Amino acid sequence: MIMRPDIHLRQAAISLAYALLNLTTGTRATSSPLTPTPSAPTRYTGPSEPHRSLSTTAHNRYQRRRQRAASGRRRLLTPWVLLSLAAPLIAHGETSATPAFQLGDICPASFENQDGGCVLRNRYREYRSLRDAGVGGLKTGLPPLREGFTPQQIDLGRYLFFDPILSADGSVSCASCHDPAKGFADGRGQAVGIHRQVLPRSAPSLWNVGFLSTLLWDGSKSSLEEQMQGPLYSPFEMGNTPTQLLTTLNANPVYRALFEQAFSRSPIALDQIYTAITAFESSLISLNSRYDLYAHGYHEALTDAEIAGLNVFRSFVARCAECHTPPLFTNQQLAVLGVADAPGELIDTGAEAITGDASQRGAFRVPSLRNIVRTAPYMHRGQKPTLEDAARFYTGGRGHEVPEGESVMIHWHIWEPRLTDAEITSLTTFMGALTDEAFMPEIPKVVPSGLPVTQGQKPMAGNSDGFGAQ
Repeated sequence: MIMRPDIHLRQAAISLAYALLNLTTGTRATSSPLTPTPSAPTRYTGPSEPHRSLSTTAHNRYQRRRQRAASGRRRLLTPWVLLSLAAPLIAHGETSATPAFQLGDICPASFENQDGGCVLRNRYREYRSLRDAGVGGLKTGLPPLREGFTPQQIDLGRYLFFDPILSADGSVSCASCHDPAKGFADGRGQAVGIHRQVLPRSAPSLWNVGFLSTLLWDGSKSSLEEQMQGPLYSPFEMGNTPTQLLTTLNANPVYRALFEQAFSRSPIALDQIYTAITAFESSLISLNSRYDLYAHGYHEALTDAEIAGLNVFRSFVARCAECHTPPLFTNQQLAVLGVADAPGELIDTGAEAITGDASQRGAFRVPSLRNIVRTAPYMHRGQKPTLEDAARFYTGGRGHEVPEGESVMIHWHIWEPRLTDAEITSLTTFMGALTDEAFMPEIPKVVPSGLPVTQGQKPMAGNSDGFGAQ
């Protein structure tokens, strides 16, 4: 992104204002068009003193009338001069303090430009992966990534992601629920949407989301373009409509110019909006933690306590890695854990509400553990405040939280490992080594709409409405 004042237009306006003032007053402005130039004294060479006195008096009266007239013309002209100075900026819908926006032409960190598209460069791409699934041991290849977007499309998506213009009333943006400071989640058990409406589920992290083909907690979407339409048009989340979204963006001259730059066509279309946001979200890569250095062969990258935690994590007793499988630390499957939404209550039926399959009652997508220490609280509804609480759930006994009278088919990996307090501490210590925010994107200070850049939302007390797109 490049932000700069429109210097050439301003200089042209100033020159025009000087010329206009000089022509109108008939004087030569040597320093400022608003500073009168004093008349030079007149030397009289007439024949006699009486005639000289009368002539001088008449001449002085003439000069005073002329100066008063010029002063009046200047007072009348001053507003027009100021308007001339501001005209180029007003014509572009800006003020003197408003920056111009230019999309970046360089790929994000960890990407390189190949034939105009940004392609990820990462050590994991040197490894193989069975059926390209991206699950396995330490040196396992990645699943396919959504990539190949241009730098301009990614940068445009960055602006859209942080701009509240996407919501119906200009109050919330994507970053309201996916805050970079909180692992691109929002630090809440239940996300908060437009009009501070409390949603039924937490906001998932977006780190490495470009690798995922199972999206949302209930796994109901398979592409980012499809997924984002849920929150955009949900009355509980961003409250917009396709028609209003297009009307708003096409009415903004800055966005029209940026979309033209990114896609080389106009007017703005819905598929362009979805593509730009997908391009940005797919650039959120976190694969350079201390664990990753260890996985690539640098043994000293982890402490002894973290290595002990990794051993528990991969053990057949804890079996964490069977679902939270490297390198993404998710197998992208749906799993029924038997975690209660509230004490003695199963409120959210999970994937069953989408598929109608009773065996998926209470089934939710296995989340990635990348940057997990940033995204508390845990589970689909924030039922577990800390990582220790989440780890202890799995050692509490199979089905120990299932409400009485409920019948759910708990995943076969869930059993009774009976981990000790020391092992649970080791687990959480290791998960801290999965933190990597080195390629955090730049958060724009201003966005093309001129609205405040939003991050985080405050809930409205006592409001918890319908199941949306989370």
